[in-house]
Amino acid sequence: MTIRSTLPKTLLLLLFAMSFTGCVNIIMKVYGIKSPKQLNEQQVLKFASKYNIPKEDCYLLDTAYYGYLFSLDSTVNKLSVKNHYQPLQALYYNKNGDLVSFHPNCYAQGGINLNWNWDSAFNDFVPQTHAPLDSIMPLDKHLQFLSPLTDSYPLNHQEYDYFIIVQWSRLMHRQSKRLINVIQENVLLHKGNHSVKIIYVNNDNSYSE
Repeated sequence: MTIRSTLPKTLLLLLFAMSFTGCVNIIMKVYGIKSPKQLNEQQVLKFASKYNIPKEDCYLLDTAYYGYLFSLDSTVNKLSVKNHYQPLQALYYNKNGDLVSFHPNCYAQGGINLNWNWDSAFNDFVPQTHAPLDSIMPLDKHLQFLSPLTDSYPLNHQEYDYFIIVQWSRLMHRQSKRLINVIQENVLLHKGNHSVKIIYVNNDNSYSE
């Protein structure tokens, strides 16, 4: 899997064209994208702090996550697999651990900044899903690939009405910040009517191997 397979087509075309003029780094800066880099746990926590992520809610994604995705029957699950390996994602699960709202980056509107709320979906809690819902990554399965970065208590998703997983990265820098802000503002809309948990999963090391 490469960055090329996950970025918007318009950006890929720009990067390809500019590669002949030595301006790739400039274009990446314009879009808020950084070069891939392996991060240790302390580095992840440092970036998490900059992105307004509570350290007790910060997790790492095991690369086995992608092995699981690509072990699935591609003839049946091609679209679902593509959606779940995007570098930026927000997944809303209900109390039963079922996916009820799914927002990978490939469904956001393009531009210098990804527009996650292009159709006002995030004006409501729970937001209307952008990507088709599927059953290849229920919450119990997703949690198997996550490791906490602090000594947080064991997660029990049944304690919450809604459980949200945000996959983010230093790689997608500014776009990560914007997604995190959208999700945090969206959660405020429930106004105490639901118990909600958000965890933030860093996937930088999966994209820098």
